[in-house]
Amino acid sequence: MKREDYAIDGMVCASCSMTIEKAVGKLAGVADVSVNLTTEKMNVAYDPQSLDEQKIVSTVVDAGYGAKLLAGTSDEIEQRTFSKTQQINKLWNQFFYSAIFTVPLLYLAMGSMLGFWLPRFIRPSFNPQIFVIVELILAIPIVVLNIDYFKIGFKTLAKGHPNMDSLVALGSGAALIYSFFGTFQVILGNYSYSDDLYYEAAGTILTLITLGKYFETVSKGKTSTAIKKLLDLAPKTANVIINGQEEERLLSDVKIGDIAIVRPGQKIPADGQIIEGNSTIDESLLTGESMPISKKLGDSVFGGSLNQTGSFKFRITKEQKETVLSQIIKLVEDAQAQKAPIAKIADKVSAVFVPTVITLALLAGFGWYFIGNESFSFSLTIMIAVLVIACPCALGLATPTAIMVGTGKGADNGVFFKSGTALESLQNIQTIVLDKTGTITTGVPSVTDILSFNDFTKKEVMEFAKALEYNSEHPLARAIMMYAKEHDVKTKVVSDFQSVAGKGIQAVIADQAVILGNESFMMMNKVDVSFIKNQIDELALQGKTPLLIALGTKLAGIIAIADPIKSASRTAIARLQDAGIEVIMMTGDNDKTASAIAEQVGIKTVRSEVMPADKANQVQALQREGKLVGMVGDGVNDAPALAQANVGIAIGSGTDVAIDAADIVLLHSDLLDVVTAYLLSKATIHNIKENLFWAFAYNIMGIPVAMGGLYLFGGPLLNPMIAGAAMSFSSVSVLLNALRLRSFRSVV
Repeated sequence: MKREDYAIDGMVCASCSMTIEKAVGKLAGVADVSVNLTTEKMNVAYDPQSLDEQKIVSTVVDAGYGAKLLAGTSDEIEQRTFSKTQQINKLWNQFFYSAIFTVPLLYLAMGSMLGFWLPRFIRPSFNPQIFVIVELILAIPIVVLNIDYFKIGFKTLAKGHPNMDSLVALGSGAALIYSFFGTFQVILGNYSYSDDLYYEAAGTILTLITLGKYFETVSKGKTSTAIKKLLDLAPKTANVIINGQEEERLLSDVKIGDIAIVRPGQKIPADGQIIEGNSTIDESLLTGESMPISKKLGDSVFGGSLNQTGSFKFRITKEQKETVLSQIIKLVEDAQAQKAPIAKIADKVSAVFVPTVITLALLAGFGWYFIGNESFSFSLTIMIAVLVIACPCALGLATPTAIMVGTGKGADNGVFFKSGTALESLQNIQTIVLDKTGTITTGVPSVTDILSFNDFTKKEVMEFAKALEYNSEHPLARAIMMYAKEHDVKTKVVSDFQSVAGKGIQAVIADQAVILGNESFMMMNKVDVSFIKNQIDELALQGKTPLLIALGTKLAGIIAIADPIKSASRTAIARLQDAGIEVIMMTGDNDKTASAIAEQVGIKTVRSEVMPADKANQVQALQREGKLVGMVGDGVNDAPALAQANVGIAIGSGTDVAIDAADIVLLHSDLLDVVTAYLLSKATIHNIKENLFWAFAYNIMGIPVAMGGLYLFGGPLLNPMIAGAAMSFSSVSVLLNALRLRSFRSVV
């Protein structure tokens, strides 16, 4: 199954996205299709043996819209951002020039009714023919400037898939046609029609709706600030070595295998491997690691990170679209493009919305004319008002705009939602299962305590330990070697080295037998440890592993090693529990160590000695109890459990397998980000529900009022001009409400 993204042109409301989804969804081989009105993208999963991209594009074109396959490169995203800016500028110019003609047209029409001052030669009472011709002249540029509403509206109507532009085209078109008829009647001498022209209504509707679209497009642009911030991380050019000479080239022209040079203060242009030099690099924006990282020959570097101290050359190893930064951008884009389950409510309504509104408008118009015995102009006004006030845009924008802002805000805080479904599902989680190593703890064992006995010093204890563990790859050995390096512990010469599986190691140092290992290993070698039994037990209860070291049969000391608990773990767990979420720790460690760690961080339920293959089974067992389960982990052995959980959350510093299996990725590897993700999920869904409520309420209240013809100043309460303004405001209000999510604050 192949999954691709397409840029869609010409969509104006939720009916458009539904039309495209239906058309593409009917194609043989299509497994899933989702069209996002806000991002103007379509995501299609299909069988490449049954279908190709040309057929998908042609199907969208046949439905009345444009489509283009997206490659997913940073350059392409920037180009679409630039196109959006051009669209905003075009809409503003369209509104501005429309307003230049609309204002005098409105003054002319309203002035004749309300007694405003007008030049004598165009007053309808003195020269009705000049009056209607001037109105026609002012109306024509407005129609020309906004001709796309008619082109798209009538085109989609003819294809049987009417959209918002169809409502605008029908409403303003009816007003214009009737006004054209009235104009010719006045020119022919029937002056009574001079008071029944609707040029100002049609012009004002088109102008106000264009203004609404301008604000809507600007607001849409603001929802994607996370993408723009990520794009700004990458430099636009790279200094590449060509035939021994340094040349500056566009990043799009750089390929795998090229050698690039980076100097202090410059951003790294692409992912690669250092082949000359060394430096300290700030990767915090990509990895969440706050401390700069030292890089040397052979180390990997990542595009978008900041070089701090030294110059180096590196070989580019990944294409632009495959870099870590590009993958992060793709992650955010995918999340913003996919619909949340809650969007189905609006989709179902949007599918029948426009045809229903057209039917209601016709019923209202004919009803007032034939049953209410009102004039044709009054009935036409009612029909136009109903057509114009209806707003499928508000329904269509309610969900995707909130998801765009929510996922973008998550990205700002290092929380990456892979889909709208993950964003929606997290707020319903009842139980969160936490892996221990690398999730609650740092995953890097370190020396926590050094105790010495029998006249040995702590320094001597560490010197013996370093000598014995020098060539070992065991995690505990690495902890000892790291401590020795940090504290400049001397190296002793070792001979006759032996390792005893599951017990410890032994060797000869300066003609003296030295052993290091657990309590049973000491007893095997007749080393008396009875006098420190309480200290050994106390260290074990604290979740630490005690390593004993002896010379001959004389105990020299204890080195305690533990996987330190992350500083934020206890706070994060307490916040989750305060939110009513059950927190369970799951680990392969023995019960004593697991219980000690759980007690320190405030977890009451522990599942210890769980084999990697059983983690997914444990999650499944919780789900059989009727619980919605979130799983947080970082290792390969966590991947099945992450996939099994209702929501899988991967620690960003973990393995690629775990990250691929998860629904949410925590870039900063901080458990408090789980709390941030949960609270952001709740805030986003609450915002979506608000948007849907107001979108539904607006139409439920607005359409009946427009149909009812309630009076204000002798005319319908919702005349076409007020209806046009209200329709535009409804879409903008939904977008503004979604943008409130940008004020969300991380708990970290």
